[in-house]
Amino acid sequence: MRAIVIGAGMFGASTALQLARRGVQVTIFDFAHQGKATMAGAGIVCPWATQVEEPEWYEMYAAGARFYDTLIGDLTAAGEVDLGYRKVGALVTSQDAGDMQAAGERIARRTANAPEAGDVRLLSAREAQEKFPILRDNLEAWLIPGGARVDARLLSAAMIRQAIAHGAVFHNDYVTLVAKGDGYVVRDGTGTLHEADEIIVAGGAWASQILSPIGVAHPVKPQKGQIVHLRLAGVQTKEWPVLLPMTSHYMLAFDDSRVVVGATRENDMGFDYRVTATGQASVLEAGMAIAPGLANAEIIETRIGFRPAGPSIKPIFGRVPGAQGLSVANGLGAGGISIGPFAGKLMADVVTGATTEVPVAPYAPTL
Repeated sequence: MRAIVIGAGMFGASTALQLARRGVQVTIFDFAHQGKATMAGAGIVCPWATQVEEPEWYEMYAAGARFYDTLIGDLTAAGEVDLGYRKVGALVTSQDAGDMQAAGERIARRTANAPEAGDVRLLSAREAQEKFPILRDNLEAWLIPGGARVDARLLSAAMIRQAIAHGAVFHNDYVTLVAKGDGYVVRDGTGTLHEADEIIVAGGAWASQILSPIGVAHPVKPQKGQIVHLRLAGVQTKEWPVLLPMTSHYMLAFDDSRVVVGATRENDMGFDYRVTATGQASVLEAGMAIAPGLANAEIIETRIGFRPAGPSIKPIFGRVPGAQGLSVANGLGAGGISIGPFAGKLMADVVTGATTEVPVAPYAPTL
């Protein structure tokens, strides 16, 4: 079997790896667009804390977290060491007592049958600040030990390397789709046509541009996110947990005294690849409100990422109706880092006819 995967973000990289491991002849095409979500994202894997109550989607979200243990184990066994992944735990907090109580009940319900989440407990304000020293005073926090942080750049690159190790071929090229007979072929930047049994469009926020010329309406648009990276010179941040203050913002730390605060959620901005005063100010304001210890941190950079946002929170993947040999793997939105690797496995299951771990019909693309 031959497959072409267009896009090497978390979803595409995982799909390519899973297919290559099953003996499929995989060709990957990826173009270095500015603002690729995977390249900008500072990821958190902690589904049990989400305030979203959507059963089908949550099942996918939780399964994505479980799959990380398998994925990281497999990549490590294959010699990959630079994965940007660490289980550092997660702190869930709020200044509102009612929100804290609701969070505790929600987390307890969801982790009851999720041993990967660890033993959840309520930390005093002093204990919470010991774990996240720049946190504001007087904030209790729920500690979820199984929460993890991910550098999506490193993890997706590792998956691509392993796909190549299993025989996949990678091209850095902008491609288009061309109708041929009852199906489609891929045309690369030189005009060469590439045929496959299955073409999988995992182009993120750019997938609609790939699909619309062949008459496939794909309801995914870019949602702009501005994410601020700061450095606390001389501070060891390696073991800091991720911080989830039950707002649209979040905070996490990496090994190099780096703290990341994200993110804006800007709709209808197109591919506006600019750091704006309003965007950066809103992220910094939200960050310092919960962690005033950031006040003297150095701003290293602000990254821009365009999330592939669909009409609902659900991802969109599966075979395109009426389009022979054409599939879509997209629409992960803000959940891409958590769901992407597992969704890639499901996409590979669909393409190869394997039984999927969770029902995938609710995510099938429509016309």
